[in-house]
Amino acid sequence: MEKQKITIETTISADIHKVWDFWIAPEHIINWNFASEDWHCPNAENELKEDGKFSYTMAAKDGSFSFDFAGIYTKVTQDEQIDYIMEDNRKVTVVFDQKDGKTKVTETFEAETKNAPEMQQQGWQAILDNFRKYVEEN
Repeated sequence: MEKQKITIETTISADIHKVWDFWIAPEHIINWNFASEDWHCPNAENELKEDGKFSYTMAAKDGSFSFDFAGIYTKVTQDEQIDYIMEDNRKVTVVFDQKDGKTKVTETFEAETKNAPEMQQQGWQAILDNFRKYVEEN
């Protein structure tokens, strides 16, 4: 059975090279990769190449819960697209598209079955919105 796909997007007031760098660099990832202010990303490791691995620790600031968001890259096209497979075998595609000095980031991911699709979409969109805010403020 084909997994349900969810797409989220944002448009960032920054050129594609800056957006790409902030998306892939661990020193930036730790500053935006969380959905709300009571969470943070204390660790990020990223080997951006096909068959390269990544792992980002997402944790509640109060120490009550944490998990690693990890996977393997299957396609990397500089300033254009990143595809990866998460540890649970769900596929994700991230597309970067520059137009008129702004960069649109579109993420499409396969939904998991434990949580409602709307909840997953809201969580991933919150992280993407946090990314946009971080890029535009730095």
